[in-house]
Amino acid sequence: GCDASILLNNTATIVSEQQALPNNNSIRGLDLINKIKTAVESSCPNTVSCSDILTLAAQSSSVLVYNLIL
Repeated sequence: GCDASILLNNTATIVSEQQALPNNNSIRGLDLINKIKTAVESSCPNTVSCSDILTLAAQSSSVLVYNLIL
């Protein structure tokens, strides 16, 4: 989803976008994003949104790619 709800896990009452048919087994890099999510949530519990986590991942990956090119 455009609001980063792709990072939400299934619960007893909803099937997350991760498991929805269009996305199931097609989300590359989710394991790395989940590691970032776990690290950020352990430092800032109940504070950081899924969108914040994706923003951090995008920024960090952009810096890494930039440094590889130079």
